[in-house]
Amino acid sequence: MIKAVISGGGTGGHILPAVSISQAMLKIEPSIKIVYIGGKGQREASIVPKFGLDFLPIHVEGFPRSFSKKWFKVIYKVPRGFIESLSILKKFSPHIVIGTGGYVCGPVLLAAWIRRIPILIQEQNAIPGITNRIVGRWADEIHVPFQEAVKFFPEDKTKITPNPIREEITTAYGGKKKLGLNEDKTTILFMGGSQGASSINAAAVDAMNRLTDLADQIQAIHQTGNLDIQSVKEAYNKLPFTSLVKPFFDNMEDVYSATDMAVCRAGASTLAELTACGIPAVLIPYPYATNDHQTFNALALEKNGAALMIKNADLNGEVLENTIRSMIHDKEKLVFMSKNSRSMGSPNAARDIAEAALSIALNYEKSKR
Repeated sequence: MIKAVISGGGTGGHILPAVSISQAMLKIEPSIKIVYIGGKGQREASIVPKFGLDFLPIHVEGFPRSFSKKWFKVIYKVPRGFIESLSILKKFSPHIVIGTGGYVCGPVLLAAWIRRIPILIQEQNAIPGITNRIVGRWADEIHVPFQEAVKFFPEDKTKITPNPIREEITTAYGGKKKLGLNEDKTTILFMGGSQGASSINAAAVDAMNRLTDLADQIQAIHQTGNLDIQSVKEAYNKLPFTSLVKPFFDNMEDVYSATDMAVCRAGASTLAELTACGIPAVLIPYPYATNDHQTFNALALEKNGAALMIKNADLNGEVLENTIRSMIHDKEKLVFMSKNSRSMGSPNAARDIAEAALSIALNYEKSKR
């Protein structure tokens, strides 16, 4: 029986690609045994088990961007997480270890390298994160979505493969009915990433206040994150719109199925899902993303006519209102943007990466016989 370890964490941008690859591997080879290693008490600890995957926690934490007392706490956890990873790999004896980024991958992939277990890395952005750049030196195969990312890794081991998404994202249907929304209204999805974004939440509420004359035409789905959920819910209660407001949606396949246009960050995983579904978008890149990679992501979609970009510094209710109003009033433009978005999507990417991982694992198993 083939066994695999997969690891990625910190944000949905690392967690959901890992889940997507895991699900694709299970669909291709149902007998495979997969365990997910993530940070104890981190976001992946609550998300991953919901998808039916076995989750094993290790003690790990990211270093603060500036030096502080917290560095000493993190330094203590790094060797502990590495030792825990070594112990898991020794007991489980996987045939491949897959990393999708985030600081949790560091000790896991280092442990895999020490134990001479094949490593596959999936990077989501044009400018890779520091963890993937480091562990890429040890990897047997690296999958990146953009040509720009190839230069950060050994060229002979690097393949260009779009970001993976779960199969359910593109096969779901009837989302408006499932979510209790009006099937005749244009649904706008406001979303600030897996942890929310206060700037988007504030601008969205202000914009919707300015769009009340369109209450018979539009409705909203709003993912707020935990911080702003109460204030955003209270604001919508005073508005005449049909709306669905939650801190986080586990059933994103239904949300995307119900969505006609999105207002969101430009994380790689989010854009992979939007384009696979052909959803036009207004993108507000997170201004503090490493190397400003979200701006590069957004510009790629804007250049191809699949999205409009608003810089976070320029975002306010009036700007967002005018952008939404112009899109709602130009149905042909929405159709055009949807078509362009779908042309950039790659719904089969998870399967392609899963097949590559299984091939490496099978070759490793044969070599050990």
